Amino acid sequence: MRRRDLIKGIAGSAAAWSFAAHAQQSMIPVVGFLSIGSLGPFAHTVAAFHRGLSEAGYVVGHNIATEYRWAEGKNEYLPAMAADLVSQHVSVIAALADIAISAAKAETTTIPIVFMTGGDPVKNGFVASLNQPGGNITGATWFSADPMTKRLDILHQVVPNATVIAQLVDLNFKESVSRVAEVKEAARSLGLEVIVLGNRTSTDIDKAFTSLLQQGVHAIVVGPGGLHFNQREQIVTLATHSAIPTIYPWREFALDGGLISYGNRLQDGFYWAGVYVGRILKGEKPTNLPVIEATKFELVINLKTAKALNITLPPTLLATADEVIE
Repeated sequence: MRRRDLIKGIAGSAAAWSFAAHAQQSMIPVVGFLSIGSLGPFAHTVAAFHRGLSEAGYVVGHNIATEYRWAEGKNEYLPAMAADLVSQHVSVIAALADIAISAAKAETTTIPIVFMTGGDPVKNGFVASLNQPGGNITGATWFSADPMTKRLDILHQVVPNATVIAQLVDLNFKESVSRVAEVKEAARSLGLEVIVLGNRTSTDIDKAFTSLLQQGVHAIVVGPGGLHFNQREQIVTLATHSAIPTIYPWREFALDGGLISYGNRLQDGFYWAGVYVGRILKGEKPTNLPVIEATKFELVINLKTAKALNITLPPTLLATADEVIE
């Protein structure tokens, strides 16, 4: 299915069932979906969420309704959006990213919340422990050790002569910020200089690329975070136009034309969140559902982009890739 058709399908479902949520609230359960991003970049992951729901026996438009709230990068809207979902007495809230989870948590201690996050849910106070969440919150996390230093090592293999590396950090994602020193130390061990450029908005991303070009950066490591994922087309376009080899945190960047990606499969987390929402709707309690850790990492290489950049990739790297785009 083409991406635009997928977006239309989900958007249509959201609109139709926003009406249904009011018209048939007493007949079918309503799931609230609270996200920091926009529908377009997250359409395929929402589809994975729907697959999880269907595994639990729930099909949107048949026996379940959904209320979507997309902050579209304006995180200050999240508290009001969360309050709106609570006021509509939704059955469960699915929340994407730490800021959205915090907003939902602040509004209710009774409505179950199922999260999808790259953060540490224990450290952030969402759950008591991974095995016994406690309270009304559980979900899926990609936290288990985001491989920032591994990305740096892969990039060094791809462009061994690069000595000045830019690290793009999503300042809205504190786990990524907290690991800047770790990446710098790893870079020093490889004889590399790292220039850290932080972003809070899409405008910051434009400024970051202007800065890294002025500073003579040879290659870029893009860190994880909701802003970067939501703005991945912007980032890939800027990297492509700048002709700078870049490694990204998720396969979606490589599919959109990025050179190489290494990271978790986001769809897995969304899928399991959908399964958990379904199980909660059937009567299970969040406190009894252990947090799911998405631990599978995948390496995706865009060979077309490598050729455009005149980069010859190491055969060993190509041999270990989970997917090669030709």
